Amino acid sequence: MNWKIKVFDALTVQELYEILRLRSEVFVVEQNCVYQDLDNADQKALHLMGTDDEGNLLAYTRLFAPGIQYTEASIGRVVTSPKHGRGKGIGKELMERSIAAVEQHFGMVPIMIGAQQYLHRFYSSLGFKQVSDMYLEDGIPHIKMRREVD
Repeated sequence: MNWKIKVFDALTVQELYEILRLRSEVFVVEQNCVYQDLDNADQKALHLMGTDDEGNLLAYTRLFAPGIQYTEASIGRVVTSPKHGRGKGIGKELMERSIAAVEQHFGMVPIMIGAQQYLHRFYSSLGFKQVSDMYLEDGIPHIKMRREVD
């Protein structure tokens, strides 16, 4: 896996296309959820991308400094490719790299996520703790989870 992180204005047109294609493939088509993915927040995020040796986007998150999405720093749009990135531990590596990137760019700060509820155990294994009741976001059960500073 090849990993890189970029601010919005440094993304190439091809990288942006691949990011939006993967997010649409998973969050809209696979999860059968019609929602507005383009939310004017991408411009404020750092974009973490994991690609294979051929340049195919296999994993992606967007990272926010404290005060943008939540009071805390945050990680969002966590996605792995259904064709190439699942069942190989890429999701865990993606989140570990996302946490490390938050710490590198924003300091040792708490991190908040809005997690799909069925992924509670996965995020708990990475140090996140549930801090809200279940709520529906675009018809999908979610919970807020927070990772404290170690």
